[in-house]
Amino acid sequence: MEESTEASATASGVAPGAGGAEADRAAGTMKVVVAVDASEESLHALSWALDHVVRLHPGASVVVVHAQHRVDRSAYAGLAYVPPTAMDAMRRTQAENSRNAVARALDVCRQKQASATAAVVEGDPKEAICQAVEDMRADLLVLGSRGLGMVKRALLGSVSDYLAHHACCPVLIVKPPNKAHHK
Repeated sequence: MEESTEASATASGVAPGAGGAEADRAAGTMKVVVAVDASEESLHALSWALDHVVRLHPGASVVVVHAQHRVDRSAYAGLAYVPPTAMDAMRRTQAENSRNAVARALDVCRQKQASATAAVVEGDPKEAICQAVEDMRADLLVLGSRGLGMVKRALLGSVSDYLAHHACCPVLIVKPPNKAHHK
C-alpha cells in the first residue's frame, strides 16, 4: 500500500501542481492549503482561514489536506506474526477515519459557502503535508495548533513547528480559541 503523496493527491481529485501558484497569480487567485485531522483545532483553523483569508481573496482556491500514516508491519513492532486480516482492518479503519476528517472539513467549507477540494496524503504527517504543499504549489499553508506545552512538544514533536520551518510557502498557525485570547 505504498502510495506516493502525488498518487494520493491525484486519487483524491487534486492533481499536484494543477493550477499552480504561477497560473493562480496570473489569474489573480491564490491557493490556500489547509491541513486537517480529526481535531477541533484543525477545524477551527479551517474556519478561521475561510473567514480571514479566503473571504478577502475572491477566487482563492482551497484545498483541504489530511495526512494518514502508512500501515505496515512497523505498526505491530515486537510481534512475531501479524495476520494479514489485522493489517487490512487497520487500513480500512484509517481510510474511514480519513474520509470522516475530510467530510467534516468539507462540511465547514459548505457552511461558510466556500468551495474546496480535498486530498488525502499518506506518510508521516510532517513530511507528507510538506510534500503535498510543494506538489500543489500552494501560496499559503494553514494549520491549527494543539497548544502542546514545551515538554509534550519536545517529546512528541510538533507538526506545526516542522512545517513552519520546512514548508515551501508561508505558514499560518491558528491557535485554539481558548488559548488565543488568554495571553
